[in-house]
Amino acid sequence: MHPIQEKLLALSKDNNLARISLREMAAAIGLPAESPQKIKHHLQQLEKKGFLTIDRAKGVMEKASLLPGLASGLLKEASALFSIPVIGTANCGPATLYAEQNFEGFLHVSGRLLGRASPAGLYAIKTNGSSMNRAELGGRKIEDGDYVVIDSNRREPADNDIVLAIIDNKATIKRFIDDRKNGQVILKADSSYDYEPIYLHPDDDFLINGKAVAVIKK
Repeated sequence: MHPIQEKLLALSKDNNLARISLREMAAAIGLPAESPQKIKHHLQQLEKKGFLTIDRAKGVMEKASLLPGLASGLLKEASALFSIPVIGTANCGPATLYAEQNFEGFLHVSGRLLGRASPAGLYAIKTNGSSMNRAELGGRKIEDGDYVVIDSNRREPADNDIVLAIIDNKATIKRFIDDRKNGQVILKADSSYDYEPIYLHPDDDFLINGKAVAVIKK
């Protein structure tokens, strides 16, 4: 806890903070030169953590015990966590690893990291190889050993999307290039190394098993 929050919490033991001005609070905790806005910010943090509830309009302050306050904060954090299944490894080079959906556990990720309100349709794949080490998702590069989060509900990729493709029952992460005007689609590496692209006919037996939407660094 921030030192100012500790002092405000101590002050609340003997004072109803709802009846004290922000400047008076600053003076009471030994920081008379501190800005009212900073005091207000730390009060809001105490309320967010569940230690205090202050209603200035009614002149009422409610204090929570330490344990319930911490428990409330933990519950709020926990509610924002997604449990995303990890179902195997995909190659970032040639398609040489089998894409069998072998459950390997869960990746516990904040929804804020993914920019999602729900984990519906999401699963994670651990990467193997460096053929996508120049590709970025959300400002994070896809490097060997990272987890790539796949949205299985998005199996109709747009040109230049990063996808998880299944070819001959083997998985690879590549950039999807829609070149059907020339009778082909291309799965292209995005790497500092020299990897050959994969050229496919649109009617070939391959599957786009979802669009890559996020990278969780190893």
